[in-house]
Amino acid sequence: MKDELKAVEREAIREIKSAKDKDALEALRVKYLGRKGVLTELFKKMGEVPPAEKAEVGKLVNSVKASVAGALDDGLKGSSGAEEALAEKIDVTLPGRFSMPGKIHPITKTIGEISDIFISLGFRVVEGPEIETEHYNFEALNIPLEHPSRDAFDTFYVKSRSGKYLLRSHTSPVQARFMEKNKPPFSIIVPGKVYRPDATDASHSFMFHQIEGLVVGEDIKFSELKGALTIFAKQMFGPKTKMRLRPSFFPFTEPSAEVDISCSVCGGEGQKCSVCGGKGWLEILGAGMVNPKVFQKVGYDPEKVTGFAFGMGVERIAMLKYGINDIRLFYENDSRFLKQF
Repeated sequence: MKDELKAVEREAIREIKSAKDKDALEALRVKYLGRKGVLTELFKKMGEVPPAEKAEVGKLVNSVKASVAGALDDGLKGSSGAEEALAEKIDVTLPGRFSMPGKIHPITKTIGEISDIFISLGFRVVEGPEIETEHYNFEALNIPLEHPSRDAFDTFYVKSRSGKYLLRSHTSPVQARFMEKNKPPFSIIVPGKVYRPDATDASHSFMFHQIEGLVVGEDIKFSELKGALTIFAKQMFGPKTKMRLRPSFFPFTEPSAEVDISCSVCGGEGQKCSVCGGKGWLEILGAGMVNPKVFQKVGYDPEKVTGFAFGMGVERIAMLKYGINDIRLFYENDSRFLKQF
């Protein structure tokens, strides 16, 4: 019995070392350690062993089982390591993997450029919530429910148990919030996303970015508004850029103006220019002196303070500066477009 156990141990270890894969090792496990395996059958013969030798033979059976099981474990570990090494083997004939450097998105880049210009003029950057109340989005800015201009600013409403909210249609609500908590004088700009129910095409999007500015203090004049915007236009579009103001209307400013710059392509002299349509001018933003009713809404005395405000679409500025003809390109995430910036 002892000799037979030792012979089985030697043969099992030899076969285990010769096994080529996991399947072969599993077959050997069943052969030697399985319910009907070689060692199990030998253990059944313990009844034939003389009583004086049973303890010694029992220990030998357990020792052989442990030896075979250990050899199987080592074989499985070696097989797994070989397969993993084979799987991780590098094919040096394949082309290498290259990591492309990231680029700042043109909208983020434009917001940074605009902000830097106004920060150099003494403005500070403030931000506010994109989900607003009707009060801050409309009433605080002199846009009552019955006002006809409200149709152009109506946006997406959000259901809530705590009240009626909407996605802001401009960044002006942040100006009202800021004025409620701060006393003049101050100069701020407010960048951020805004939302309007516009049909998407080459020049419109239901979501876009704005930067609005607000200056409030004693004896603020329209000429200071013009001076600040002139500096902005020349730094943003080049020192030869000309600027003009056209009378307009906004509920939150009075008087109000549309601000144009000379065409960045033809310089205002191309009658057949496709960018400006031969007009020589491109509209970039709206501006004006803050309406006294807005001051009254936030608790300011319009007899003691004055101010000016302006607002621009970031996508519009980027399209004019970089010669982009479709606003949708900003949101398609096409790396061929984005890597240009």
